[in-house]
Amino acid sequence: MRFPTQLFATISISPTRPKTLLHLRRFLSSSIAARIPPPMAASEESLRQALAEKQSAVDAQADAVRALKARAGGAAQAEIDAAVEALKALKVEAGAAARRLQAALSNNGDGAAASSREAFRQAVVNTLERRLFYIPSFKIYRGVAGLYDYGPPGCAVKSNVLAFWRQHFVLEENMLEVDCPCVTPEVVLKASGHVEKFTDLMVKDEKTGTCYRADHLLKDFCKEKLEKDLTLSPEKAAELKHVIMVLDDLSAEELGAKLKEYGITAPDTKNPLSDLYPFNLMFQTSIGPSGLSPGYMRPETAQGIFVNFKDLYYYNGNKLPFAAAQIGQAFRNEISPRQGLLRVREFTLAEIEHFVDPDDKSHPKFVDVANLEFLMFPREEQLAGKSAKPMILGEAVLKGVVNNETLGYFIGRVFLFLTRLGIDKDRLRFRQHLPNEMAHYAADCWDAEIECSYGWIECVGIADRSAYDLRAHSEKSGVPLVAHEKFPEPREVEKLVIVPSKKELGLAFKGSQKMVVEALEAMSEKEALEMKATLESKGEVDFHVCTLGKTVSIMKKMVSISMDKKKEHQRVFTPSVIEPSFGIGRIIYCLFEHSFYTRPSRAEDEQLNVFSFPPLVAPIKCTVFPLIKTQKFDDVAKIIAKSLTAAGISHIIDITGTSIGKRYARTDEIGVPFAITVDSTTSVTIRERDSKQQIRVSIDEVASVVKEVTDGQSTWGDVMWRYPTHSAAHTEEE
Repeated sequence: MRFPTQLFATISISPTRPKTLLHLRRFLSSSIAARIPPPMAASEESLRQALAEKQSAVDAQADAVRALKARAGGAAQAEIDAAVEALKALKVEAGAAARRLQAALSNNGDGAAASSREAFRQAVVNTLERRLFYIPSFKIYRGVAGLYDYGPPGCAVKSNVLAFWRQHFVLEENMLEVDCPCVTPEVVLKASGHVEKFTDLMVKDEKTGTCYRADHLLKDFCKEKLEKDLTLSPEKAAELKHVIMVLDDLSAEELGAKLKEYGITAPDTKNPLSDLYPFNLMFQTSIGPSGLSPGYMRPETAQGIFVNFKDLYYYNGNKLPFAAAQIGQAFRNEISPRQGLLRVREFTLAEIEHFVDPDDKSHPKFVDVANLEFLMFPREEQLAGKSAKPMILGEAVLKGVVNNETLGYFIGRVFLFLTRLGIDKDRLRFRQHLPNEMAHYAADCWDAEIECSYGWIECVGIADRSAYDLRAHSEKSGVPLVAHEKFPEPREVEKLVIVPSKKELGLAFKGSQKMVVEALEAMSEKEALEMKATLESKGEVDFHVCTLGKTVSIMKKMVSISMDKKKEHQRVFTPSVIEPSFGIGRIIYCLFEHSFYTRPSRAEDEQLNVFSFPPLVAPIKCTVFPLIKTQKFDDVAKIIAKSLTAAGISHIIDITGTSIGKRYARTDEIGVPFAITVDSTTSVTIRERDSKQQIRVSIDEVASVVKEVTDGQSTWGDVMWRYPTHSAAHTEEE
């Protein structure tokens, strides 16, 4: 059974999908159910208000009963009985109101679906671990959270995904691939901002020392209260929802205050928590034995590309645009890793840095992707509380929803990459970053999010980072990371010239002179001209120096600001960067879920697991089975295996005496798309995994037919037209 929750369900049956009656029935029923709109329900707010009113009435009636019983001289028994009956009726009404609210919360939280998702996830993970796709690292020592080992089929899937990534991006776009060290000197990561800002806020259990991410604790508390506490007033519920909405915007002080206000304790022990403090997520190390050269395990691969920009630009003939790419390991010391492969401490990133002229972000190949239509989730839709909707990419760029053509081009290419891997396009969306998520220097950012049993998971980030990274490394290293545009004819241009008087500034600021000089020289044209006007009218101006953390007074004699005309033969500028960044482990896990389903055995007495990987990424392309264990069939199987090896097709040969049906089931469970059954010395059958259809092919042709389909030159439907179909009693015996 496929995981049923889809935002946009459609009824479509691929020719390579299973066609068993049971699977179709489940698939169609879940799809049709998704199309039927739910009955109009009262809002959560109105239900909470109704429950609060009923509870208030119960409390008031209970007070009335107590007053009657306590009345001096005693109330009439009939009057007391009537009051008690009224109280019981009100309690019944309050109970009904509580059940209506609970039902609404269950529907909103998708309680039944959540249970179904958990069961589905467990089935997938159990199969993945049992068949050694991946397992916890250091398992015999009870493992370490956030670290996993890929087994043979997992390694093969990962290798195939990365090979296709290279083909789809590096080869298609003529990118320059590099391979940089994982250990990075501290100075590089200071320039990039990671040393100062790559942190999460953490709290500790004061008794056990267990660490927790502060924002996770607050979010989990708010969600649990909203889902389970029926006594919440509408106002309090609205407050908790608002906290979840603005969680990323809360300062450290505000986050800490909320933890204390709500009395949040350690989830496992209920012990008090420490004050929160920043925790840098990078693994620190020392380069060399002296300990004098600090470094870190890189948290991303991008910095290695940025620091090599000058050499890469020269290698590319001093021409823009060009892209550099890198695949490699990255490391993040997560406070509390969870969700399996989705949040780990060591992972594989595949990153692209596309360098482009900031004045021209058009792309010559944008027309190739402009007509693609897929789910997009612009920030305006998010802020309005709406859902993702299908959009045509060309229209999104034309309307300014996507900032520029180059960014749009990579969004389109990412969509094609993911869907060709086997990601369900109806459970893939591109979500634009909200204002509070955007770095101040970024022009536009989108995340490719894939829906799995954990919800919508960010798997690829596609960002226009402007010129921030190259400028940061230029300033820190002193090496200009710039590009040049030569003019056919010299051009007369006005240039801003800022000349600080180091003598006057030295007298005024002494040891702080250098920081004031740097701040003056770093002014934008607008800031400088405003300062010039103020100095000419008033003789002095207040000027904030960020590195000093204060405002100083600048006198007219301390700086000269002018616009000088000069002839230029070339334009020197810092390129902008468009960065698609791929979390390979996250993509692979979502692919596992999207490819997994179960179908009944031939006897319908058990459910069999199947991974419907496309041949492109399947860990093994085909299996070779002698139908029965005889020497002549074993010899033919070995000849076929040799021809498959010569054709570069991964395969396994199974000459055990197990029934053919069980051998099919074993290989279906690791996603092998084709099975070759040797039942003759002149020809064999080839079985396709999902449809279970078979064709008969001569022994001499079998390797070429399998290669043709696994390489994507033909589809299974194509080869079925060319070769006779086969139906035999042995095919699916269990």
